[in-house]
Amino acid sequence: MATSLSERERQVLEAVIETYVQTAEPAGSRTIAKRFGMAVSAATIRNTMSDLEEKGYLYHPHTSAGRIPTDLAYRVYVDSLMRLQDVSASDSHQIREELGGGGEHNAVDQILARAAQVLGVLTKELGVAAGPSLDEAVLERLELLRVTSERLLLVLALKHGAVRSGRLAGLTLREIRATLPQRVRDAVSGPDSSELINIFIQEADELFDVPTGASAGDASGVLLSSAQLLAEQPEFQTKQQLQGLMQVTERRDVLREALVRRLGGGLTITIGSEHQDPKLAPFTLVTSSYRAGPLAGVIGVMGPTRMPYDKIVALVDHTSRLVGELLQ
Repeated sequence: MATSLSERERQVLEAVIETYVQTAEPAGSRTIAKRFGMAVSAATIRNTMSDLEEKGYLYHPHTSAGRIPTDLAYRVYVDSLMRLQDVSASDSHQIREELGGGGEHNAVDQILARAAQVLGVLTKELGVAAGPSLDEAVLERLELLRVTSERLLLVLALKHGAVRSGRLAGLTLREIRATLPQRVRDAVSGPDSSELINIFIQEADELFDVPTGASAGDASGVLLSSAQLLAEQPEFQTKQQLQGLMQVTERRDVLREALVRRLGGGLTITIGSEHQDPKLAPFTLVTSSYRAGPLAGVIGVMGPTRMPYDKIVALVDHTSRLVGELLQ
């Protein structure tokens, strides 16, 4: 799309986007001319902005002569115009300190929660994370612990590498769910074990299904930072806008579906109307996948489409790589 723009149109579009991101106010031609010192008149810039509006890259509110970037403009910006910022030494240090805050006792969900939180603080957006899908996790051992006379606790110990021993050990959870009946039917050795084996067979889909990113504190599998910094942005100053934000953060199934589709997808930027779910249309979601052996998850940032993409993309990518290193 950017190839259809002239060099002047590209320069003006980039200037409008950067001005609007920084000020949250529609950008006028005089502001652009003064701010960026372009060697053309304000009238020429105004004409160029009008051309960009006709092409669908800008629009202007009724009460303002300035222009605002459209979702299409942001897409051209991130694909063709953006120059990524370097992550500062202080930001990198803060991320490392936050991620390693649990010392040697780092559960996956704790690491991800801290990653989402530090991204939220550094970007002033909403940090988001989804834990790894465990379908490809390998079962190392299975333990049954008696809790009461009527209740048993099933403990699955998982590992990254394959260990082929026993009937189930060394298999992925997906393989276990698919082949459990055939593998355990011949293990029955008495009436008590027969009843237990039948329970395993009947409940295999649930017993060996660990939802993506699920943890004791968040059954949806989505971890979020505090929404306070995001709620303070100009895009959420009206009651209706704030309700839209609360709807997305409280009904995490919407975010979960969006994040699960990104598993293993590397760095991904979805802007406004590009989202499949219309509830996410006011937002941009910037995520990067991380890997821990065969397992993959995603972390990132959600905010209004008006965001400093150059800074946020760099921070998300940097954090995902540190998370992957820590989980290894």
